Amino acid sequence: MDIIFIDDLRISTLIGIYPRERSMAQNVEISLQIGTSTVGAGATDNIHDTIDYAMVVGRLRSDLATQHFNLLEKLAEHIANVLLKEFGARWIRVSVAKLGMLPGVRRAGVIIERGERD
Repeated sequence: MDIIFIDDLRISTLIGIYPRERSMAQNVEISLQIGTSTVGAGATDNIHDTIDYAMVVGRLRSDLATQHFNLLEKLAEHIANVLLKEFGARWIRVSVAKLGMLPGVRRAGVIIERGERD
């Protein structure tokens, strides 16, 4: 299996359980490892034969701008489902982190893996 990756994508979304978090969007940092075969794209040099990471980023930006999640775990599951169902990924590792939410902590988050890794 080949891996397409997107590191340190920052997206503004409503995330959290506290009143201030429910009313003001905050940046989350997302990193993705997307398991797929890139053999076709390597042979044809055609973007349609692979997962277009620009399309992934655009889809996530537009989607997360309109939603609210209580927990990072739910946000990570949502992202994994989008990649598996809409983009045809066979396996996905999603890392999602809040930035500067706790004193003395730069990032706090969750990493999940879904799908079948060959």
